[in-house]
Amino acid sequence: MEESAQKTVDLLWTELMDDAGSPALALVRFYKTHPFDKLPEDLRAFARGMLEEDPDPETRCLTMLATRGLEPDWNDRRRSQGHQAIPLPSVEFIHRLPMVAALIDQIGLGLADVVRPDRARVAELVRKNYDVFHVPEALGSAFVPAQDFVERHGVTSALGFGGVLFSGDFYAIVMFSRVPISVEVADRIRVLSLATRVSLMPFGTRVFA
Repeated sequence: MEESAQKTVDLLWTELMDDAGSPALALVRFYKTHPFDKLPEDLRAFARGMLEEDPDPETRCLTMLATRGLEPDWNDRRRSQGHQAIPLPSVEFIHRLPMVAALIDQIGLGLADVVRPDRARVAELVRKNYDVFHVPEALGSAFVPAQDFVERHGVTSALGFGGVLFSGDFYAIVMFSRVPISVEVADRIRVLSLATRVSLMPFGTRVFA
């Protein structure tokens, strides 16, 4: 699954160029939620450190599968300082994470659907057509809290897309662009959500019978 996710972000990184032929993206990352007790020990330790306690075993953690970016540390998920595995124990906790909350909401999911997927709703959520997360002006936006990152790397827009797997887990790709992204361009990106889900399906993502 990680290899497939890395190929996806590598493709976006290499294909999206500015007019000068340089990467249009400052950073692109691929995330998927996983139950805490299904994570390897290093990621459980990371998630535990964010909460300063052991979460419930079924707590979904927004886990980085792949990353590509301008800085060396952004090309290895294990070198991320704050985003390797973000525990999502409650809707209230997600509200403390403005970008994560906006990502889920703008794509078209309820926060509760991500915190604790409902077996009865999985088929409905998988079939749903999802929107995109779009921040046309990243500078000064509350949805991109890392404003030092925005200023340092000239990030103009943020864009994300994703959906729900047959396991009930949420997946998303988030891109930070140094080229402005219009509403019209962002709307065209939503079609990539289905292609991304198909790429994940062979990797044991069906949990609910």
